[in-house]
Amino acid sequence: MKSVKVNGKTYSWPTKTTIVICLDGSEPGPKGYIDTAISMGLMPFMKSMISKSTYEIGKCAMPSFTNVNNMSIVTGTTPDVHGICGNFFFDPEIGKETLMNDDSFLRTSTIFEAFEKAGAKIAVITAKDKLKKLLGKNLKEAICFSSEKADQANLKDNRIENVLELTKKPLPEVYSSDLSEFIFAAAVEIVKKQKLDLIYLSTTDYIQHKCAPGSKIANDFYHMIDGYLQKLYDQGCEICFTADHGMKGKTNEDGSLNLIYLQDELDKKFGKDFCNVICTITDPYVVHHGAFGSFVTIYLEDKNKISEVIKYIKTIKGIDFVLSNDDSVKKFNQPKDRIGDIVVTSDENFAIGKKESDHDLTKLKEPLRTHGGMGESDIPIFLSKKIDQSYKSKGVLRNFDIFDLALNYG
Repeated sequence: MKSVKVNGKTYSWPTKTTIVICLDGSEPGPKGYIDTAISMGLMPFMKSMISKSTYEIGKCAMPSFTNVNNMSIVTGTTPDVHGICGNFFFDPEIGKETLMNDDSFLRTSTIFEAFEKAGAKIAVITAKDKLKKLLGKNLKEAICFSSEKADQANLKDNRIENVLELTKKPLPEVYSSDLSEFIFAAAVEIVKKQKLDLIYLSTTDYIQHKCAPGSKIANDFYHMIDGYLQKLYDQGCEICFTADHGMKGKTNEDGSLNLIYLQDELDKKFGKDFCNVICTITDPYVVHHGAFGSFVTIYLEDKNKISEVIKYIKTIKGIDFVLSNDDSVKKFNQPKDRIGDIVVTSDENFAIGKKESDHDLTKLKEPLRTHGGMGESDIPIFLSKKIDQSYKSKGVLRNFDIFDLALNYG
């Protein structure tokens, strides 16, 4: 059987169009989005599939952020291999904080690149344009575009054109469920028109940041997804999905927020600018989360004070892990040269910010829900086929096992 090898793993050639979906922010389990919607009768396709499919809870890569985990999923590796360790980081080469959206930051090949070189027909559709460059690195033939800029898709850059006409939908707003729905609508129409081997769809977590599982808006969103999963399955596709991370609320019953302004705390204790806290969740879409997450990195001018700073941070309420550079490489598989001197995570009830003056909470219209720590690391893993039980020998499944499970297990 024809196969492809990439990043130390071998993947069998798909026997039918295989669709892998990253359902951004889909907190799993009995109290999560999918199971709640199923129990309320709002995902009839998923309910019908449970007995004849594979449905598990696994873990994501750390930090539990979007760019990190999409790149783990599509390379089948951890951040220490692919190099993407946040949406935002301090770039020591230029001495400033920068977004990790450019494909130059990706240190290894994607599964798509390897399959395309072997002759596979591929489509990659993402909600936000911030991921398109990373997901599409070195692709020459594959369809690759974002919902956000679907109106700009062209044959030269994206290998597809007239996407709005194809879907019969207007260009979606960035802060809407329509941004994710557009992906599915496009996939359905593309599958009707051409035979593809692999399709990757990556949604946005706008709804999950906004709404808890079981809420009407969340239920409507997953009901919509269920309908598209049915359409794609009925067209003969193998349907697989996972998530990049879960999502937890950081708001108390009285409406107060559980926030740690870590830069302010460290400035008070050690003096102004003694430490530099980097909020690695930061991206251009701050309405989602106000740049609050559960994972930050810290740079120190005086490396002799690292142990002292670690000891102090451990005393702050809501902190979960405080790790040195070396320890975070070992525990969280981080790229050593991109994470600073200290890594800090909060527990699932708290979020970490930089300085209070750096964060604009006025755009947060709902209680704060965010991610980044171990508390948001549970993710769903679904395949529309009942696979060989030998997969259980893997132990804890990871979201970046999804292509292995989809292609190598019958």
